[in-house]
Amino acid sequence: MTYFVAFYTFLIFQRISELFLAKKNEAASRKEGAVEYDKEGYKYIVLLHTGFIISFFAEKIFLGRELNSFSLVLFIIFIFTQILRYWALSSLGIYWNTKILVVPNLNLVRKGPYKYFKHPNYVAVITEIAVIPLIFSCYITAIVFTILNLITLRRRISIEEKALGIK
Repeated sequence: MTYFVAFYTFLIFQRISELFLAKKNEAASRKEGAVEYDKEGYKYIVLLHTGFIISFFAEKIFLGRELNSFSLVLFIIFIFTQILRYWALSSLGIYWNTKILVVPNLNLVRKGPYKYFKHPNYVAVITEIAVIPLIFSCYITAIVFTILNLITLRRRISIEEKALGIK
């Protein structure tokens, strides 16, 4: 249980910190004339991630899930996912956000992991949502939220690519 409490606390702290960073970046982007796309759809992203955090906690506590026998391997995957995610975030700098904000006449970021593929942050998010619950054998959360996340991201990526003019 101690591992879970430490991990869950880290996860909550990380997510709250990222929301503060996103708010700061949003203000900076809006000063540069950023236009928001899919304002209506953003609430579903928030709902998905909030539901994920609650479901993960509930499944672990109420169904008495224990560490997975592959938890060390899964945790290592989680660490590498964090490296990719923060590499992507730092490469985007003030243009990283949880919302789809596009600054007019700004060139696409082509450094860091964006030099190698289009959506490294989404690859990290997909991996996280699958791996985090698996560390603690929360299979229901892993399956349900991986599917919901893939559906949500498919829509979001399509809107984002159109907004950015990516083909």
